[in-house]
Amino acid sequence: MNTLTLVHHYLAQFIRPGDFVIDATAGNGRDTAFLCELTGERGQVLAFDIQPQAVENTRRRLAETGWDAVGRVVLDSHANMARYAQPGSVDCIVFNLGWLPGGDHSIFTRPDSTIAAIEAGLTLLRDGGLLCVSIYYGGASGYEERDALLDYVATIDPARYTVLTVQFANRAGDPPIPVFILKDT
Repeated sequence: MNTLTLVHHYLAQFIRPGDFVIDATAGNGRDTAFLCELTGERGQVLAFDIQPQAVENTRRRLAETGWDAVGRVVLDSHANMARYAQPGSVDCIVFNLGWLPGGDHSIFTRPDSTIAAIEAGLTLLRDGGLLCVSIYYGGASGYEERDALLDYVATIDPARYTVLTVQFANRAGDPPIPVFILKDT
């Protein structure tokens, strides 16, 4: 098992047909299409990316998989997601941090915009909603974002949210760290 299979397994248990889900980091659209499958034709998936290549790749993938009526892709920072949804209206928000696979590795997520996006996302979540952050680190993006995010999530109000951080204890190198934030009811 790796971070992707763990997160997808958990998301598949959580997301229901008809849900409203945000993919905060569209990338190449794999997660966006997966989220569309989970929400089904009655659902809605809103995806964000700051790179035109990622937006184009995601739109193409949604068209190829037949989910372009369910998924909408926006060229904007995930830090601005509150401009596109109402507080308490979102069932689940998913982040995959790092850089665009196959893209320019000098462009990657940064702690300031990611923390702003998580804070916005927490206000958008409905009671009982889930925010999932997969922290990819090392390489070009270094450890700054990982350290800032792990420090930040430890400060999230425990009376309103439950934060679970998963670390693979027996994996070499820099295995991604999935963080699950559940908004209490």
